[in-house]
Amino acid sequence: MSFYVQFLGTGSALPTARQHPTSQYIFCQNRHFLMDCGEATQIQLRIRKVKIQKLDAIFISHLHGDHYFGLVGLLSSMHLLGRKKPIAIYGPELLQKIVRLQLEIAGARLAYDLIFQHIADDFEGVVYEDNVIKVSTFKLKHKIPTHGFVFREKEKERSLLVEKFKTSGLSIQQIPDLKRGKDVVDEKGERHSFKKYTRKPKPRFSYAFCSDTAYSKNTIKWIKGVDVLYHEATFTKKDKERSVQTKHSTATEAATVAKEAEVGRLYFGHLSARYDNANQHLLEARAIFPESFEAVEGDVVKL
Repeated sequence: MSFYVQFLGTGSALPTARQHPTSQYIFCQNRHFLMDCGEATQIQLRIRKVKIQKLDAIFISHLHGDHYFGLVGLLSSMHLLGRKKPIAIYGPELLQKIVRLQLEIAGARLAYDLIFQHIADDFEGVVYEDNVIKVSTFKLKHKIPTHGFVFREKEKERSLLVEKFKTSGLSIQQIPDLKRGKDVVDEKGERHSFKKYTRKPKPRFSYAFCSDTAYSKNTIKWIKGVDVLYHEATFTKKDKERSVQTKHSTATEAATVAKEAEVGRLYFGHLSARYDNANQHLLEARAIFPESFEAVEGDVVKL
């Protein structure tokens, strides 16, 4: 699998025996990302056999504790396990102060660098980009400044038809141009179409993470057409008044976002501890958007 998401924590602020606070592991073409880091995230990573030393970047959606209380413990464990490679942490500006203060008071000196990338409260746009993937952030609608994130693969190279290429008379040095969709010229001056020696690139995929938020039209324009959407659905219809007070979503609202954004699949989580299961959430979500599923801890969603 070249792109997948594993749910580590799918509960809300109050942990239960069934659900931990929010956290997800995202793998894309040998890039390793952590999305939020609630309490006990490092335990979940170890249970799921995710190698924490491979993490390249951590994204924190906002500063409610159930989304970052596990961060300092994880960073400390990385140090104890011998990490030397720097790690980038994307999140609110105050996050750096919180983490540095905790480490300082504990007398902890990490053997690797923390590279904090501050996300301003009103910022929307690209926060991470390389030749494989682009990560953008956008504002959500919550009680404190909160951001969602969308991970989009860039267009992939075409695949080389090896046997045809071997008889082409072309040089190995011309392979990169062919895979990028460019025609090439051989030593005799003859032009060769890239379509003859390559096949179409594999599909590119996208994943959106919508942390704590009330229903928001702004979300829809940022996540339009993504293959998989994770959206919080803290409450069911009967607790709609509570969702308004706390600026969270109901399952119906999460499904409405999925429908209006024309996504492929919806996985909902962050369920309030007042519910014993997600049965009613599923009924309400699927009435609006049939491709709705509960985000279950440990499950892997392949894109």
